[in-house]
This record gives sequence, C-alpha cells and structure tokens, in this order.
Amino acid sequence: MKVIADPGKALARGLGAIREEFQVPPGFPPEVIAAAETAARRVPDQHADRTDRPFVTLDPASSTDLDQAFAIEPAGADLLLHYAIADVGWFVADGDPLDREAWRRGETLYLPDGKAGLYPPQLSEGAASLLPDGPRPAVVFTVRIDPAGLATLDGAERAIIRSRAKLAYDNVTPDQLPPDFVELARRAQAAEAARGAVRVDPPEQEVVLLPGDGFDLAFRPRLKSEADNAALSLATNLAVAAALHAHRTGLFRVMAEPDERAVAKLRLTAGALGIGWPPEMTLEQLERRLDPTRPAEARFMLAIRRAGPGAAYMPWRDGTLPWHAAVAAPYAHATAPLRRLADRYVVRAALEIANGHPVPLAVGEAFEKLPAVMARADTLAGRIERAVVDLAEAVLLSERIGQTFHAVATEADGKGAKVQLCDMAVVARVTGSGIEPGAALQLRLTAVDVVRRTVAFERV
Repeated sequence: MKVIADPGKALARGLGAIREEFQVPPGFPPEVIAAAETAARRVPDQHADRTDRPFVTLDPASSTDLDQAFAIEPAGADLLLHYAIADVGWFVADGDPLDREAWRRGETLYLPDGKAGLYPPQLSEGAASLLPDGPRPAVVFTVRIDPAGLATLDGAERAIIRSRAKLAYDNVTPDQLPPDFVELARRAQAAEAARGAVRVDPPEQEVVLLPGDGFDLAFRPRLKSEADNAALSLATNLAVAAALHAHRTGLFRVMAEPDERAVAKLRLTAGALGIGWPPEMTLEQLERRLDPTRPAEARFMLAIRRAGPGAAYMPWRDGTLPWHAAVAAPYAHATAPLRRLADRYVVRAALEIANGHPVPLAVGEAFEKLPAVMARADTLAGRIERAVVDLAEAVLLSERIGQTFHAVATEADGKGAKVQLCDMAVVARVTGSGIEPGAALQLRLTAVDVVRRTVAFERV
C-alpha cells in the first residue's frame, strides 16, 4: 500500500485525529502479547536446513517486518528462484489469541507516522521476520522461470534459512545481489508485457517543506531495484496461483477492467494534466507510455489507481476463472503473510499441494470466510489512505487561501462537479449548476479546514 511520507512531521497533529477517528489500534491486548512471546520461543523441528543458500532481503531501509528473502541459481536455460516466505503459520495456531486478533485486524494498517501491525512486533519484527541476525523458519517456494519468463512452482518446503544481508532499495549495489537477479526480473517483466498486463504503480507522495515557509506534495519516483524486486514477488504469486487453480482450491485476488465511465473520466483528467491521449489509443496503451518521473504523469498514475474498480478476494469456484485484469492472469497473494491475513492460508495450501498432501479442512474453510474479512480490512485501509491524502492536501493548501487555480471538471451532476486541479494532484468538488464534464474552470480557494481535512473552492 502506498501512503504519503511525512519525514518532517508536518501532518503529525492531523494523523493523531485520523488514528482516533478510524480506531487504529495503538497496540495489542496483553493476552496477545503473551501469546506472541510464547510463540517466539518455539523451536522449529519440521524444517530442512537450507542455511547454506545465500539468501538476502531487499526492502525499504527502515523495514523490519521482512516477509521475503531470495536466492537464485541457474538450471540450464531456466532460472530457479528460491523465494523464502516468513513461516507465520509455524508460530500462529488456528484459534489461538494471535490468530483471533489477526482475524479481527485482517491486515497491517500504514500511516505516515507508523503502522498498526497484523501481529505483535515480537513476531513481525522479531522471531518471524527474515532478518539477518540469525536463522529463521520459512516456507521456501522454488519457482522455475523459463527464458520467456513463464513461472511454475517446482516445489515448496519448510526450511531454516539465514539471510546474508538486509539490502535497501536506495543504496543496493549490483554486486550485493545474486548474479541472475536482473535477468530474472527482466524475464518476469517480459512475460508480463507479453500477457498484456498493465500494473500501474504510482510513485510515493511526500510532504516536503519549502524554503522559507509552506509545504508541497512531491513525488518520489520508484527505483529500479523496487521494480525488479516486485517482479520476483509477482512471479512467485503467479506460480502459486497456477498451482492452486490446477488443484481446484485456493484464494485468488481478482480485479475487473475499468468501465467506460471510468475511462471517460480519465480522459478528462489527462486533458486537465496536459497529457496527450489520442482518441484511438486505449488506456492500456497509454499506461505503458507513462513516465513516473514526470510530475503530471505521476499525478495521472494516481488518478488511474483511484479510478479503477478495485481488487477483491475470491475462493476457487468450479467453472470460474479468477482473473486479475492488471496482471492479466489468475493471481494470488502469498508473499506477505506478516502483513496480510489471507497470505498465511494461501502459503499453507500451496505448501501442502506441492508435497502431494490434501489442503487442511481449516484452510479450505478459511478460504470461504476470508473475502469478507479482507474486504473489510481493505476498506478501512482505503478510508485511512484517503483521509491521509485529504489531510496532506489541506495542509498543502492552507497557505494559499484566496489564490486562483486552473481546473477541469471530470464529473458533474445537478449540484456541482468533481474537478481535477491542473497543476496539483488534488481532486476537489465545487458547487454550481451548468458545469459539464470536460469544462475548463477557474477556481478560487475560499477556505481550508485542516482539522476536518476539507477544502472549499468557488468558481471565478
């Protein structure tokens, strides 16, 4: 999940109000903490020794809840990705206090001033995290990547691993990574393009202090190391999804294409941001041309993300293909069990079927219940993210009351219109009749309420 970064703590006061409004848990109940401390002392006894493999992790420098580590080796023309996933299922038993609390939360919630974890830090940032300070239990998926980038699940096992290094996106060097890391990522990305997949991943927004006084919302472009690392996770999730679907079980992430109304709105937004979009060009074709280092195109990527129908979870159903439009394939979430409840059960199912065992009854039952639980958690996370964006926009505009802005109406009804500011990644509403979608408007900022996270414009 993308959230606005706030290193200067300009949003601190408002973030406290957001945490209170959305009842973001400040910690864990004592019985859950006690269960985590007990679980952290559990000694693995069902795991193969794979400490000889040169696993490393690659994450933001500040991350301590490390779900994934990887090692890569050639196998003829293919590449074998050994993708180690934190073995959360080893520490958490069905129905125990940790499990019950995780079902209440659903996923980790992220805000600029910190996160509310799915599991207590004794596990998520300690015994279960794949940190390089000692051996850790993991589920290791071996994924075969052929020269065309097709990913298949060759095997899965519980194993003890030892990460050699905690690498960071912003300072990793090629010599620190496996020799075939870039090639594997290239193959996965080539396969993605061949499928016609278009995944829009807008750059992170950051509140920055301007020289002298005031604030601005800037974009931090995605680093190549981030994109390459994401390709490894994508390949693993695709391979797991294919294996689950072949065995007529699983929990899948599904998403439809944007509808005609959403595309029409995006065309207006593109015009407002000065992005050329010929009538004969599809949204998918335009997406492949977007450059996140250009501010206007970065803003448009955010607009695309907000305009889509949203993803959901779906258990396996006979006769139904669980399709994810952005990935252009059946897709599952398996690589972040420290942060998403659903992943723990997908990992358990994939581990069993890869070893010729039936999926446990408790896992199959969980697949039926998880879509509603995860939808509730995703909705809460989305509402919090929207509130953070509204807060950042209010802080950003608080010094500009009385100024005039160019905007384009993207939606309209009898009472007014939703507008996209042309020079900022801000979507607002203005009242008034007779506004048609696509209309160019001059708006004056009349009021900002940082506490309520609202801004008000009037037509000039």
